Amino acid sequence: MVVKWLREHVSAAAVLTLFRLYLGYEWVTAGWQKLTGGFDATGFLKGALGKATGEHPAVQSWWASFIEHVALPNVGFFNFLVPWGETLVGIALILGVFTTFSALMGAVMNFAFMFSGTTSTNPQMVLLTVFILVAGANAGKFGLDHWVLPYVRKHWQQFWNKRKGSRPHIAPVS
Repeated sequence: MVVKWLREHVSAAAVLTLFRLYLGYEWVTAGWQKLTGGFDATGFLKGALGKATGEHPAVQSWWASFIEHVALPNVGFFNFLVPWGETLVGIALILGVFTTFSALMGAVMNFAFMFSGTTSTNPQMVLLTVFILVAGANAGKFGLDHWVLPYVRKHWQQFWNKRKGSRPHIAPVS
């Protein structure tokens, strides 16, 4: 019943627009601060590694291994990825364009921060994001998705129809 409401009703689209705008603002603000103020993830990543020890570690060993062997050696890439990812997710959510994908990428970042032992507003943001993800296209109804998604679907369908037509037909084996 709730899922149907989230996916189909205009009133849900209005509520989800508020969620989108709030989340978008939070992401844009966080990303813009990192882009303009300089950002280096090294301290954050080393801090997360420090939380992976002790009797009750806040960071699980598998995530600490990822930080130690992937993130820290490639910190320059993450220094680029995090601020631009936050900013672009925020812009997309505010504009309501590719809303579901943008929300998913935001959730991935929220979970990465939580896996690293940081709580802050991340759980709240994940909860609101879940509603957007469940709602699907209805979350972008009052945004650019209203026009962009039908255009993308039409061209995607044409692409697949052309691909289907160019494949040789292979009879099923009985």
